[in-house]
Amino acid sequence: MSDKLFYLATVPFESACQINILPESHSAARLHGHSYSASVRVPSPNIEKTGKEPLSFLKNHLQTTIAPLNYTLLNEHIDIPTDENLARWVHEKINLSGIDRVAIQSTHDSGVDLDNSGHAHIWRRYRFEAAHQLPNAPEGHQCGRMHGHGFELILHANQNLNNNNDEADMGVDFEQMDSFWQPLHEQLDYSCMNDIVGLENPTSEVLANWIWQQIKPVFKQLSWVTVYETHTSGCHYNGDHYRIWKEQRFESALRLTEVPEDDKRRRLHGHSYLIRLHLTDELDEVMGWTVDYGDVKSLFKPIYEQLDHHQLDLLDGLDEADVTGVLYWIKNKMSAVLPQLDRIDLFETPGCGAVLCWGEEGPALPD
Repeated sequence: MSDKLFYLATVPFESACQINILPESHSAARLHGHSYSASVRVPSPNIEKTGKEPLSFLKNHLQTTIAPLNYTLLNEHIDIPTDENLARWVHEKINLSGIDRVAIQSTHDSGVDLDNSGHAHIWRRYRFEAAHQLPNAPEGHQCGRMHGHGFELILHANQNLNNNNDEADMGVDFEQMDSFWQPLHEQLDYSCMNDIVGLENPTSEVLANWIWQQIKPVFKQLSWVTVYETHTSGCHYNGDHYRIWKEQRFESALRLTEVPEDDKRRRLHGHSYLIRLHLTDELDEVMGWTVDYGDVKSLFKPIYEQLDHHQLDLLDGLDEADVTGVLYWIKNKMSAVLPQLDRIDLFETPGCGAVLCWGEEGPALPD
């Protein structure tokens, strides 16, 4: 599959809202507020043809679009200001061609992703505390010892309401998703997962599959289950195949040379980068995982050590140290040693960066 490059920007805003179509007893039917974030993702050709610096252009464009919503009552702009309808409003108002994705995150634990065909996926995040050990891990592997995590997981659901239909209802409600999750929370929270039938080898992949099998029969709209084993690694499962990711942060300096003379990025400056490596592989039926997270980190370490606390524009083989150049440099270094790798996310600042993908993307990960 050929490379696909996207630029991504995120901006916050504060708004009040009231979802009037809900029963009076529903918390969202009352006047309340959120610290929202809005994200937009655009394929590289659509940004590059503007002749502007991609990330600052996209962020400024999104900030201008969102400005009328900041510190207002959303009902004055959108009849039913659900996350999905808000994402559709942004998509309509942003006046930018070729948008690939618009995302709205209303809380740390909930939001929606609207793709370029207008199809929406809502998501809801949950947490539980549990112990586990991996009985089939190689001798000496740290996960073979009994240990524990504060696990997080996300339930993703298909939803595609007609925003122009006055009779449209809520579709999948977050509280409805809560009701599907609650029985599993009662089993998993403060448990040793190895003692639960079906979780005798509780890897992230096995756990994602187990949750899918429990919820999908009663929740047909379920599209993905995402399990965070730690805050830097996890697994997606959609009933058919698995995707994992591993992320790290690195601190780097850089100077850009192929920019206008008056561009401040010509000066020596720096970023606290976040990189996320995504991989797809078949499940190892014995180990219960696709690729060991520790192996991903170890294989990436020689590349990471060239990036962290270094000046990127001095790296051998890197022509320009912008986010695009760094992404392709990493891909070229990693493809041979980690063939399961099929996507890299790189953020220069929180929520603003680029995605390089040459395989299936999987669901979006919220902040």
